[in-house]
Amino acid sequence: MLKSHTCGELRKEHIGQTVTLAGWAHRRRDHGGLIFVDLRDHFGLTQVVFNPTVSPDAHTLATNIRPEFVVQVVGLVESRPAGQENPNLATGDVEVLVQRAEILNESKLPPFQIN
Repeated sequence: MLKSHTCGELRKEHIGQTVTLAGWAHRRRDHGGLIFVDLRDHFGLTQVVFNPTVSPDAHTLATNIRPEFVVQVVGLVESRPAGQENPNLATGDVEVLVQRAEILNESKLPPFQIN
Protein backbone atom coordinates (compact mmCIF):
# COMPACT_ATOMS: atom_id res chain seq x y z
CA MET A 1 0.00 0.00 0.00
CA LEU A 2 1.46 3.35 -1.03
CA LYS A 3 -0.35 5.28 1.72
CA SER A 4 -3.06 4.86 4.31
CA HIS A 5 -3.72 8.59 4.77
CA THR A 6 -2.99 11.83 2.97
CA CYS A 7 -0.52 14.34 4.38
CA GLY A 8 -3.34 16.75 5.14
CA GLU A 9 -5.74 14.58 7.10
CA LEU A 10 -3.95 13.55 10.31
CA ARG A 11 -5.43 15.03 13.49
CA LYS A 12 -5.44 14.37 17.24
CA GLU A 13 -7.93 11.53 16.79
CA HIS A 14 -5.26 9.62 14.84
CA ILE A 15 -2.78 9.63 17.77
CA GLY A 16 -1.62 6.10 18.49
CA GLN A 17 -2.31 4.83 14.96
CA THR A 18 0.37 3.48 12.65
CA VAL A 19 0.06 5.21 9.27
CA THR A 20 1.71 5.11 5.87
CA LEU A 21 2.29 8.43 4.11
CA ALA A 22 3.83 9.28 0.76
CA GLY A 23 4.69 12.66 -0.67
CA TRP A 24 7.35 15.19 -1.54
CA ALA A 25 9.94 16.33 0.98
CA HIS A 26 9.03 19.98 1.36
CA ARG A 27 11.65 20.88 3.95
CA ARG A 28 14.24 18.95 5.99
CA ARG A 29 15.69 20.11 9.31
CA ASP A 30 18.51 18.32 11.13
CA HIS A 31 18.53 19.13 14.85
CA GLY A 32 21.61 17.15 15.78
CA GLY A 33 20.01 13.78 16.35
CA LEU A 34 16.41 14.21 15.32
CA ILE A 35 15.66 14.93 11.67
CA PHE A 36 12.36 16.61 10.80
CA VAL A 37 10.87 16.44 7.32
CA ASP A 38 7.74 18.29 6.23
CA LEU A 39 6.09 15.77 3.92
CA ARG A 40 3.71 17.30 1.35
CA ASP A 41 1.08 15.96 -0.99
CA HIS A 42 -1.85 17.51 -2.85
CA PHE A 43 -3.91 17.55 0.36
CA GLY A 44 -1.52 19.17 2.82
CA LEU A 45 1.60 18.80 4.90
CA THR A 46 2.61 16.60 7.85
CA GLN A 47 5.76 16.78 9.96
CA VAL A 48 7.55 13.43 10.16
CA VAL A 49 10.33 12.78 12.69
CA PHE A 50 13.32 10.49 12.22
CA ASN A 51 14.74 9.41 15.59
CA PRO A 52 17.92 7.28 15.55
CA THR A 53 16.84 5.39 18.69
CA VAL A 54 13.52 4.38 17.10
CA SER A 55 14.87 3.37 13.68
CA PRO A 56 18.58 3.76 12.92
CA ASP A 57 18.01 2.66 9.30
CA ALA A 58 15.27 5.23 8.68
CA HIS A 59 17.37 7.93 10.35
CA THR A 60 20.35 7.14 8.11
CA LEU A 61 18.09 7.31 5.06
CA ALA A 62 16.75 10.69 6.23
CA THR A 63 20.24 12.20 6.08
CA ASN A 64 20.01 11.75 2.29
CA ILE A 65 16.55 13.27 1.80
CA ARG A 66 16.57 16.54 -0.14
CA PRO A 67 13.80 18.95 -1.23
CA GLU A 68 11.32 17.43 -3.68
CA PHE A 69 12.46 13.82 -3.13
CA VAL A 70 9.43 11.51 -3.16
CA VAL A 71 9.36 9.63 0.13
CA GLN A 72 7.18 6.96 1.74
CA VAL A 73 7.15 6.60 5.53
CA VAL A 74 5.48 4.24 7.98
CA GLY A 75 5.20 5.50 11.52
CA LEU A 76 3.24 6.20 14.67
CA VAL A 77 1.11 9.33 14.95
CA GLU A 78 2.03 11.23 18.12
CA SER A 79 1.06 14.51 19.70
CA ARG A 80 3.63 17.23 19.18
CA PRO A 81 5.41 18.24 22.40
CA ALA A 82 3.71 21.04 24.35
CA GLY A 83 4.64 24.42 22.93
CA GLN A 84 5.75 22.97 19.60
CA GLU A 85 2.33 22.79 17.97
CA ASN A 86 1.90 24.70 14.72
CA PRO A 87 -1.45 26.53 14.62
CA ASN A 88 -0.82 27.49 10.98
CA LEU A 89 -1.17 23.86 9.85
CA ALA A 90 -4.29 21.70 9.94
CA THR A 91 -1.97 18.86 11.02
CA GLY A 92 -0.04 21.08 13.42
CA ASP A 93 -1.04 19.20 16.59
CA VAL A 94 0.53 15.90 15.51
CA GLU A 95 3.68 14.44 13.99
CA VAL A 96 4.62 10.99 12.70
CA LEU A 97 7.48 9.16 14.41
CA VAL A 98 9.03 7.22 11.52
CA GLN A 99 9.64 3.49 11.90
CA ARG A 100 10.39 2.71 8.22
CA ALA A 101 11.12 4.91 5.23
CA GLU A 102 11.92 4.62 1.56
CA ILE A 103 13.01 7.16 -1.02
CA LEU A 104 10.75 6.41 -3.98
CA ASN A 105 12.30 8.97 -6.32
CA GLU A 106 15.13 11.46 -6.08
CA SER A 107 14.96 14.93 -7.58
CA LYS A 108 17.58 17.35 -8.74
CA LEU A 109 17.57 20.49 -6.63
CA PRO A 110 15.42 23.07 -8.44
CA PRO A 111 17.19 26.33 -9.35
CA PHE A 112 14.63 28.23 -7.26
CA GLN A 113 12.79 27.82 -3.94
CA ILE A 114 9.40 26.11 -4.28
CA ASN A 115 6.81 27.64 -1.93
